[in-house]
Amino acid sequence: MSTHVLNRPYAGTRFDCSGSSVPPSFVHRITKYDPADRDARGHYTGAEDTVSDHGPVEAAYLAAIAAFAEASGIDRLEIREPAVTGFVHFGVEPPVDGHGLGGLFPPDLTGYHDGAEISLPVALELVRAMLRDQGAWCRLEAGDVFTVHVGWDQYVYVGTDRLCADAVARTRELGLFPEPLAASPYAAEFEEPEVTEAADERFWVRVRTTLASRQTALLEEGYVRNAARWHRLTEENLDAVRAGLSPRALLTIWPDLTPNVDAVLAALPEEGSVEFVWESQDGTINHAVVDETEYQKLAYLVASARAACTLPMYVDERDPLFCAVLPDSDGVTRARW
Repeated sequence: MSTHVLNRPYAGTRFDCSGSSVPPSFVHRITKYDPADRDARGHYTGAEDTVSDHGPVEAAYLAAIAAFAEASGIDRLEIREPAVTGFVHFGVEPPVDGHGLGGLFPPDLTGYHDGAEISLPVALELVRAMLRDQGAWCRLEAGDVFTVHVGWDQYVYVGTDRLCADAVARTRELGLFPEPLAASPYAAEFEEPEVTEAADERFWVRVRTTLASRQTALLEEGYVRNAARWHRLTEENLDAVRAGLSPRALLTIWPDLTPNVDAVLAALPEEGSVEFVWESQDGTINHAVVDETEYQKLAYLVASARAACTLPMYVDERDPLFCAVLPDSDGVTRARW
């Protein structure tokens, strides 16, 4: 869960939040839906199901994407805006453990982050997981040369910098329908990002100053959308925590946990959901979204907790101390949080 706070970048901070100034010139919508079965508004009225068959049709989608990639000279892609299933899952199929990323990335999702470069076979497996609505979602891009976006209901959008007539013909041979479009509806919106402060050296000086006055603070590390790791910061562990952060993470600094866990539990709202964050006896920081039906179970779960706090679910109600985005090693911030 990310927290949106507008900040201005420090002087000298460089941002490249678009990732590419020019989108691919040619975009095709690839589906299993025959255009002849669309009404006057373009809505499909045929008998094809809106879920993956987990079989030959799904395989045809992957083969079509591979054909466009080959025609574009692409064998590696970059993961952009990776996400996993959040508090609410909107997919047609039920979510699965690991968000469909099992076998592609470790359980802690190391390597699944914004800007990660992956091979075409791995990218195709990511497309498979997205077609199955298993929880993971991302854009797949190769600059302004090639893009793959998976939308709802088995709609796939492939962008290329060339016409790729052979790939279009191959897609038709596979029984799918490639339809030219002006642009992908899932292209990144190149607007000013909601979080514009970079987690550069000045940011870390600010964190150290905060710790000097507060002794401890809470760091929410948003490593992909809808997922976060939590760290209880001190002056002593700051460097170690910083060294282990995921590339391009969204970093949100909160006031420290409260040692009186009973008081935090007693202050839970009578209705509605909150995010409950607590420190276990072994020092790990855990978090869970709970509502009034789960308070009794929560109290049992955190009976031995060292400290805790609650955070509101709505972005407009969340009030962190400050937040920033990790830049790349060259000092440029490219994540589009």
